[in-house]
Amino acid sequence: MEVREEQELIKLAVKGDTVALSMLMQQHYSFLMKYLLKVTLNPTLAEDVTQETMIKCIEKIHLYNGKSKFSSWLITIATNLYIDDLRKKKRERSWQEQEQSLRKMRWQTSQLQDDWPHVLDALGGLSEDVRLPIILKHYYGYSYDEIADIMQLAPGTVKSRIHNGLKSLRKELSHDDLS
Repeated sequence: MEVREEQELIKLAVKGDTVALSMLMQQHYSFLMKYLLKVTLNPTLAEDVTQETMIKCIEKIHLYNGKSKFSSWLITIATNLYIDDLRKKKRERSWQEQEQSLRKMRWQTSQLQDDWPHVLDALGGLSEDVRLPIILKHYYGYSYDEIADIMQLAPGTVKSRIHNGLKSLRKELSHDDLS
């Protein structure tokens, strides 16, 4: 496609011409798909990200400013979507691993007929940045200053996290007692 023809289609698409937008999408779909196949090495994921990119392009076509080639703009969108997908999957894996460990600990403590499962459930509901200082303080006896050194935080931040975390734990554990 000629550059002039593409620029005309872009102008029309920005103004809301759906036929022009459709033509742009058709002309760039294959290019984008090939790019994402090389990046993802996964045809299904490449197809998904290509389609997400096209949707994002349709939603944001009015933001295209013409400073770069249209194909470069699409690649930028696709790359960002792919990176976001990787981050999301990494967070999901981390959460799943944490949940697996927590289930294993619950099972082990239930075998000991310990009251710990309720505490573990409540602790598992806290974020790591809150759970860690509580465990260091109340299960291992570290001082606020020592925890601050370990976590490379200000002592006031450690105190605040422990205070708010314990408040949350008390609320959760008293809620469990009512159930």
